[in-house]
Parts: sequence; C-alpha cells; structure tokens
Amino acid sequence: MDNTALELIELGAVFFALGLLGRIAGKIGLSPIPLYLLGGLFFGTGGVVPLHGIEGFTTIAGEVGVILLLLLLGLEYSATELIDGMRRSWTAGILDVVLNAAPGVAVALILGWGPVGALVMGGVTYISSSGIVAKVLGDLGRLGNRETPVVLSILVFEDLVMALYLPILTAVLIGVTLAGALSAVGISVAVLVVVLVVALRYGRFVSAVVDSPDREVFLLKVLGLALLVAGFASAMQVSAAVGAFLLGIAISGSTAENATKLLEPLRDLFAAVFFVVFGLHTDPASIPPVLGWAVVLAVATTATKLVTGWWAAGRVGIGPLGRARAGAALIARGEFSIVIAGLAVTSAAVDDRMIALATTYVLLMAVIGPVAARLVEPAAAWVRTRRPSATPAPSAGN
Repeated sequence: MDNTALELIELGAVFFALGLLGRIAGKIGLSPIPLYLLGGLFFGTGGVVPLHGIEGFTTIAGEVGVILLLLLLGLEYSATELIDGMRRSWTAGILDVVLNAAPGVAVALILGWGPVGALVMGGVTYISSSGIVAKVLGDLGRLGNRETPVVLSILVFEDLVMALYLPILTAVLIGVTLAGALSAVGISVAVLVVVLVVALRYGRFVSAVVDSPDREVFLLKVLGLALLVAGFASAMQVSAAVGAFLLGIAISGSTAENATKLLEPLRDLFAAVFFVVFGLHTDPASIPPVLGWAVVLAVATTATKLVTGWWAAGRVGIGPLGRARAGAALIARGEFSIVIAGLAVTSAAVDDRMIALATTYVLLMAVIGPVAARLVEPAAAWVRTRRPSATPAPSAGN
C-alpha cells in the first residue's frame, strides 16, 4: 500500500472516530473536548493504535484550528463590548487572575518546574473555557439570567488577559531575554490599542474589505486574511492566536454574524484536529504519575472559580442561587488551557510531565464544569429542603 493511500485511511479513521466521539458527547450532555483528547491519546505515541503517517497534515490543521477558535471568539465581541466589559469586571477579573492562577503556579514550583513552568501552569489553571461556558449556558436556558452578564464580563476580561499573556509566554518559551519579552508585550499592547481604535472608528471599512454576497468569495477572504494576520503576528512574536482574535474584534455587524455562521463548521473540524494533535503528543503512560496532582488542581480551581463567580455576582446584588450559578458556570477549562500547554510542547524549558498534567487536568475540568453547572440548582434545592423550618414565636400569653 502506498503512502498516500495509508495516509487517507488513517485520516479517515481519525475523522470518523471524532464524529462518533462528538455524537457520544452530545448524547451525555458534555463538551466533546475531553473525548477528543482521549481520541488523541488512543491514536498517539504509546496509544492503542498509534498513527504515524498524518503528522504533516495534523500539525498544520491543528494550527489552523487554534486560529479559527480565536478568530470566532473575537467575532463574538465588538470593541465597545470589550471596553464596557473591562469597566464592569476589572475588579472581579483581577480576583479571578489571583485566585485561579495561584494553584497552577504553586504546583509547578512544588514539582520543581521553575518560573517557566509556573508561568505555563498558571495560565492553564486560570482561563475558563469560553466555548464550553457559552454552550452550557445556552443548553440550560440561562442566557437571560441576571448573573449571565457577570459571567460574560469575566470571560471578556480573561480573553483580554490572554491577549497580553500569550505574547509573554511565547517569548519566554523560545528563550528570549527579558527585554525581548517586554518588547513582545509592548507590541501586543500597541496592536491591541490600534485594533480597538480601528474597530471603534473604522470597523465598517474592515468589514467591507472582507464582506461579499458570494459565500465562496467571502469564505476565502475571511480565512485568507485570518491566516495572513496570524502569520504576521507570529513573525512579530505576538502569537498567531492573538492576531486572529484581534482580527475578529475588528470585523463587526452583519459581516461578523455571517462570518461566524460560515466559519463555525470549519472551526469545529480543525479545532477537533487540534485537540487530537495535543493528545497525540501525550503518552498515556505519563498520566498516572500526575493524576494525583491533576485531582488536587481540579478540586482547588473548582473552589476558586466558585468563589470568583459568587463574589462577582454578589457585587451587583444577585441572590445566593444566582451567585452559585455564576461560579459553577466558570469552572470548565478547555480550549485556551490546551492552547497554552500546546505552546509549551516543543519548548526545551518545559518538563514533559507538565504536558501530561495539563492534559489530565483539562480532561477532568471539561467534565466537571458542565456537570457542576447542571447540578448547582438541584443541589441548592436539596439544601433548602434540609433546612429546619422556622419555629413559630410563642404568644404573649404563654
């Protein structure tokens, strides 16, 4: 059998398996991300059926998956919404950073992975999965709830933090000097400011450049521009993902809505490949030694996200049940955590165990998050029924 035929068979098997896993995830009401990661473990080095003929395609497809994930995330926000979100949620956002990055930083330092490992693991445990959170809120009919704007504001803040964090991480992982890292941050901040100004004042012109009544032309222009921007951003050490995110912000109005509808199937396809690629780089035998630490991180960061959501919702006068729902909605980790760990895969400064820990942690949190969001209301109802009823006060004559 020639190499082309073998590669097509392997690629077809991977895609078909991903389709089955996605179907299973939909049936049980979970995000498909943990199952895609398991699929990567199944087909990867040390897996049950290791595949070796499709590395070239899966590597570039995984990169495209990250770009599309961040592009569509940017399309969900306008520059005005980002600025308003920052104004509303900056205090909660800072609390979110401190509480949720700290467990990852602490575990990395305890395990002797040094400052670089601490920087990576702090990001992995900090960032919630916007995709999983949005899907869970929609599935549970909570998009109109009072606490939902609080949750979305925190997610917006996290996305902006990522726009600054990813260039720093990229610079550190490739071994640049402190001055180089600060330069990358300066470039990222400058680009972010420019994009926000352009989006606020000239967003209609950016949208007009990519818009087209012909779906094929529209798709080619949007995807081509996203890859160009991501490539130039990567060349400037600003992170391809951040470049795609900023382009999404600059596209607004009906053009953004149409681009989202057109690109969603491509995003889902390439994002699935991205998660598989990450699993392919993780040897299943490396997971048991770090499972205990993954559980520790899962417990700790479930608690810290609950505290973050509870406090943020309480600041705007939302009751206890709404506060609990806000905290539970933020628990899930997913695509961003894997993006962060994926950047570290090829770095010599990162311990191999860190990749296994990040994979195991995301597997746990991508399951725990949706389950916690579904169970928070029944749990609150159960707690109310267990409370003793109030005893009537004695009358004056007794």
